[in-house]
Amino acid sequence: MCFDLDSRPPIAPVAGGALDSERVTLTASDGNRFLAFRARAAEPTGAGIVILPDVRGLHPFFEELALRFAEAGIDAVAIDYFGRTAGTDTTRDDEFGYRAHVDQATWTGLSADVRAGADVLRSDEARPVGALFTVGFCYGGRLSFVSPTLGLGLAGAIGFYGVPAGTHYSGMPAPVEVADAMSGSILGLFGGADPSIPADAVAGFDAALAAAGVDHRLVTYPGAPHSFFDRKAAEHADASTAAWSEVLEFIRARTA
Repeated sequence: MCFDLDSRPPIAPVAGGALDSERVTLTASDGNRFLAFRARAAEPTGAGIVILPDVRGLHPFFEELALRFAEAGIDAVAIDYFGRTAGTDTTRDDEFGYRAHVDQATWTGLSADVRAGADVLRSDEARPVGALFTVGFCYGGRLSFVSPTLGLGLAGAIGFYGVPAGTHYSGMPAPVEVADAMSGSILGLFGGADPSIPADAVAGFDAALAAAGVDHRLVTYPGAPHSFFDRKAAEHADASTAAWSEVLEFIRARTA
């Protein structure tokens, strides 16, 4: 297991920073209905972000993270992956049996759901999103890295410990193999003690992005493990703090 079931974002809440939040049901282009959690900023900056979870789907971790983005002025929607197989009535909490549903997810379905998440952020004419981003973790980190190939007009894509190379059971392409089809910028955040993503894999991704002319920044935190971005991991608090700062600066620099 690459995470703790009771993990939570390592970011302190900002009182009054979010205007409102709600759990919603979105519909993808193929008719799939799936869960999402939307949080709106009290003082929007014009940035919006689609949060792509790890294998847990719409776990409370990602709902909390949507609130933290809203408190930073970034409208956010965190999406679920399992509408096709688990429906919309089951809470993706610590008791949810995600594994059987992860194994049934497909690249076609995942990409349709990411598009639906982007669409809902751009649908409110009273709150125009001038700069759209994705951010993902592990499974969702890889998905975020390849989301710039979907024609969404992204300003940037952020991946926490997303594996950049190799085949994927969903059919999701390898980021290193589709770098020349990416638009926007890439921010990759990795743990230096993560055995699933060795240094040569990060270097290969860096080389592929450079060869394709993609604006990018890849950061590795020495000694940090996979899934270090967790408030319970006190020994990696410095890496978590630095990573959150990287994310906010990356978004601010690309928001008009």
